[in-house]
Amino acid sequence: MSVSGQLAAVPRPAILTARRAGLLNCHVCGQLSRAPENARAGARCPRCATRLRTRLADSLARTWALLLGAILCYLPANMLPIMTVTSLGSAQSDTIISGVRHLLADGMWLLALIVFVASICIPVLKIAVLSLLLVSVSGRWRWRPIDRSRLYRIVDVVGRWSMVDVFVVSVLVALVRMGNFATVQAEAGALFFAAVVVLTMFAAMSFDPRLIWDAVEERND
Repeated sequence: MSVSGQLAAVPRPAILTARRAGLLNCHVCGQLSRAPENARAGARCPRCATRLRTRLADSLARTWALLLGAILCYLPANMLPIMTVTSLGSAQSDTIISGVRHLLADGMWLLALIVFVASICIPVLKIAVLSLLLVSVSGRWRWRPIDRSRLYRIVDVVGRWSMVDVFVVSVLVALVRMGNFATVQAEAGALFFAAVVVLTMFAAMSFDPRLIWDAVEERND
């Protein structure tokens, strides 16, 4: 047998994980704690008192349900008007895309870019990345687990900035109603868009990133 064949025949040492070491990692604050000897007794994080589990219960099913709900709300969020501006007797309703076009036409390209990225790009990327993570975990992929974990952390951090569009509409409604020449009214598109943001945020919170490493751990057993 060649040297390469002898090396291939040597069993790989198992990766020491927190679960194998009898430790539990809090998914809220990251505190690492010793697992109780009696598994039925359960354990609480000593820092934030969150219930500790090796994996979040029904993580994939809950994440899929929330993500599908966000996808169903995304189309009406972009097709329906997000607000209606009434000035001097004339009313104009705008969707997200038409609002971006009006901002560009008025020379406010920086604000148009912010609204486009926060309202169009970020929700699409969140849905795409979460779908990729769910498919990879369901298929027991061993492909680039570190990069997939980084993608999840990015989605978890930047997802809350998608609310900037709803925030702008809320501020406009509050400010313009103080005057007597114009009124701004939020429309159904704003509600659907808020639903997309909230559902994707809950989907990211329901996904357990530790599932990414289970297939890698099984490979090294």
